Amino acid sequence: MAGGIRNQSGGGDDDLVENHEINVTPFIDVMLVLLIIFMVAAPLSTVDINVDLPVSNAPVSGRPDTPVWLTVGPNLALSLGNRAIAPEALAAELAAATGGDLATRIYLRADQAVAYGDLMGVMNRLRDSGYLKIALVGLDRASAPPAALPATP
Repeated sequence: MAGGIRNQSGGGDDDLVENHEINVTPFIDVMLVLLIIFMVAAPLSTVDINVDLPVSNAPVSGRPDTPVWLTVGPNLALSLGNRAIAPEALAAELAAATGGDLATRIYLRADQAVAYGDLMGVMNRLRDSGYLKIALVGLDRASAPPAALPATP
């Protein structure tokens, strides 16, 4: 505990009186350190890849007149629309399909057998080509064939 100086006249008592007030300086120091940590850590928690994902319970959004479908097959073959393309020619084929408009939304669909890392590789190639609006396509439960639905225990 901290001590205080007692001013007594004529007393021969040299004892210090205990001070019962809380010292808040260490508390303020800890709070400032935590504030700095959170100010530095907050920008690091953002995602680097911007993907427009619809919410699963949202109503079906309208499609453009001619959507650009990019399909990743089970053997990692790429198809633009119904036409197979080489992975090296992805940027050139997309530029031809979109007329060079980088704001065009690309509808990306992949087979269930495609690994997550391989799908992310295709998305990185899209991003490197300048196409940042990517929509992931999946089956609705209502329209999916029974074989595609996961088994419920």
